[in-house]
Amino acid sequence: MTDRVCRDNAEHYTWGEVCDGWHLLKSPGLSVIQERVPPGGAEVRHYHERAQQFFFVLSGQATLEIDGKPLRLTTQQGVAVPANVSHRLSNESDHEVVFLVVSAPPSHGDRVVVRG
Repeated sequence: MTDRVCRDNAEHYTWGEVCDGWHLLKSPGLSVIQERVPPGGAEVRHYHERAQQFFFVLSGQATLEIDGKPLRLTTQQGVAVPANVSHRLSNESDHEVVFLVVSAPPSHGDRVVVRG
């Protein structure tokens, strides 16, 4: 029998000093993470050498810069980011944003920060 998973029982981590992530699924081939970004929160511009990712907004509004072009995502909208494409998620709104990021294979340890 498979156990149910939710934020309350998932492995938690903090990133960007003010943002949260919960590993809902952590396997060798697939990662599903729920993340929370408060107003003004953002990650650094980066890309993944192997992982492709899919970002899906559960609540709020996120700005996802993909290859230098900003894309605004609102509740129930998502977008895929291929491997080797720079991206950066930020919250430019007045409310927190909660989203899922699905990575195949998992993206942790596969991140290259883009300078400049």
